[in-house]
Amino acid sequence: MRPLNNAIVLPSLAATGWQAFLRIPRGPEKFMEHPLFHIGGLAITPWFLVKAILFLVVIALIARATGRFLLRRVLPHTSMERGQQFVLARWTEYVVFSIGVIVGLQTSGLNLSSLLVVGGALGVGIGFGLQNVANNFISGLILLVEQPIRVGHVVEVGGMLGTVARIGARSTWVRTGTNAMIIVPNSEFVSGRVTNWTAGGSRVLVHAKIGVGYASDPQKVREILLGVARAHPAALADPGPAVLFSEFGDSSLNFDLYAWFPGTAMQAGGFLSDLNFAILEAMRQNNIELPFPQRDLHIRTVEQPISVRSS
Repeated sequence: MRPLNNAIVLPSLAATGWQAFLRIPRGPEKFMEHPLFHIGGLAITPWFLVKAILFLVVIALIARATGRFLLRRVLPHTSMERGQQFVLARWTEYVVFSIGVIVGLQTSGLNLSSLLVVGGALGVGIGFGLQNVANNFISGLILLVEQPIRVGHVVEVGGMLGTVARIGARSTWVRTGTNAMIIVPNSEFVSGRVTNWTAGGSRVLVHAKIGVGYASDPQKVREILLGVARAHPAALADPGPAVLFSEFGDSSLNFDLYAWFPGTAMQAGGFLSDLNFAILEAMRQNNIELPFPQRDLHIRTVEQPISVRSS
């Protein structure tokens, strides 16, 4: 190797176009100021990279401090709910960080017009390839802002009943009664039909269906059903239980018992089971028939004609 302008150059590449790239300055100061590559008219040096990293760290700290200040000092004094405050603080961090990066790139002398063209082309390609991801991400933001569901709510979506355990940027985690964790895309909560069993309060209306024989006294059946519901320790007295004579069935008189339970929809199954046990016992004690489907069968006999054969 031979020195060339205070640098060391590989002899085999001295006459090639890689010569400028492979020049390694001897002094640390010259190495830090040595351009590694160029973006437009901006020379990217090691010292520039160090300053850029420090600048990004400072901007990130400022953005984080701004979000925490809003979340702890400003937003608690507003009428916004906690989830909405968190979303606003997080988006403020993103905006502050993005503005800081743009200002830093502009002050460094980098022409952003070429980057905007390239970024726009990439954005279109990524948008077509990640439509579902973008849809779920935007749906997650809508869930965090509007809060139709929250962590801890009991929801029914897609025929599945469970408790919301986590609302993420792309999906929502729902824990079922069997302790299985179902990951549901956020778009299903925004565009689909969802039943929120907790939004109306911490009580559930339980419905029990009963059929009795046609020989039974409907008023007595009504009193028995109301007594069973009122005797249960978990049943609410206000609003109290109600009984409806729903229809004349094929084999029974059908009644509907409604009772309010102070819990979630996932806990109401045990309450309904207790009611059914108590109803069966009360009907047997009062000699009220609980019929099963019955059919009347009529048999017709047809006389066969007698044929005579001659030999």
